[in-house]
Amino acid sequence: MSVNKVILVGNLGADPETRTTGGGTVVATLRLATTERQKERETGNWTDHTEWHRVVCFGKVAENVSRFLKKGRQIYVEGKIRTRKWQDKDGQDRWSTEVIADNIQFLAGGRDGGGGGDGGYGGGGGYGGGGGGYGG
Repeated sequence: MSVNKVILVGNLGADPETRTTGGGTVVATLRLATTERQKERETGNWTDHTEWHRVVCFGKVAENVSRFLKKGRQIYVEGKIRTRKWQDKDGQDRWSTEVIADNIQFLAGGRDGGGGGDGGYGGGGGYGGGGGGYGG
């Protein structure tokens, strides 16, 4: 048995980037920051450590994310980790690790003053193969 499950709560570092695949599927890419506070043993000072995550969602989830989310908004993400190979403009192989979101909840907090609500958008989306998946 194996499990590939990721849960993140953090703030968007930029507005979502949205595109449509050749097959007509909407794809949104998010830059999500998660920050941990840690106390330094020697000094007793608190420091923040921020990790940046690339989150990708598809279809209706992507449409709603692009309509309602802005930089600074706090969200909850459930998904799985995927690493994919791609080629840069010079033909060099590159690798990207990202979270493929199955569920995104819009949280009330965030640097934008947030407002409203906890809208949630679930549902998967293709990654790869047929049916307008990722990368087309």
